[in-house]
Amino acid sequence: MFNSFASSSTRTSAAPLLCCFSKPSISFPRKFFLCPSKNLKPSSLFASMSWLGKLGFGARSPSEPSVDPHSAAIAQGPDDDIPAPGQQFAQFGAGCFWGVELAFQRVPGVTKTEVGYSQGFLHNPTYNDICSGTTNHSEVVRVQYDPKECDYETLLEVFWARHDPTTLNRQGNDVGTQYRSGIYFYTPEQEKLARESLEEHQKKLNRKIVSEILPAKKFYRAEEYHQQYLAKGGRFGFQQSAEKGCNDPIRCYG
Repeated sequence: MFNSFASSSTRTSAAPLLCCFSKPSISFPRKFFLCPSKNLKPSSLFASMSWLGKLGFGARSPSEPSVDPHSAAIAQGPDDDIPAPGQQFAQFGAGCFWGVELAFQRVPGVTKTEVGYSQGFLHNPTYNDICSGTTNHSEVVRVQYDPKECDYETLLEVFWARHDPTTLNRQGNDVGTQYRSGIYFYTPEQEKLARESLEEHQKKLNRKIVSEILPAKKFYRAEEYHQQYLAKGGRFGFQQSAEKGCNDPIRCYG
């Protein structure tokens, strides 16, 4: 189904989905696009990020104590949310969740998308928490879809096309464990299809795929300003289409 709308004569191929790896039209220092990382000195990093903290882009000191076992037990539990009647959930991590969400919003048969945090050890994490690099959370998109209109294989194709699955804990300028590649399954059938899909895509690449395939764990919905971020205008106020079947290039930061 995805191939049918992507191959329309009025649209280009799936290649533009990777446009986030090109530099934005407006030039910013590289660190502007990064969450806190171990490869940057804390003193210079937090000084440069101080004003961003007021907008929700701040960071917690990585020296803070690790989370307690009770918190970890909750966070590592299954995603017990229930999709709408007749719908199913799927969950993917493929770098910064802004562009990934918009790609899935455009898929016919997808009825709802949410961005959030999962796979970590901290209960009720914030964006600042996951950017600290101490909680092991991944930025994920939870997709609700109608299996009568969109099969799981279609979602997997969008996942592979959206990012580079061979870079460990990195997508473009975004570096950190929260940007790791992952498929998080809800059913044995999803796991089976995910592993088969990985094997097929590995044959097309000359570098090893590092995407993890794990059971979906508790999903923590991200702060409201992150939801449908690019469709609402993104960082620069230019709305990007979430229309079904749209194949316009996605500008990752807006």
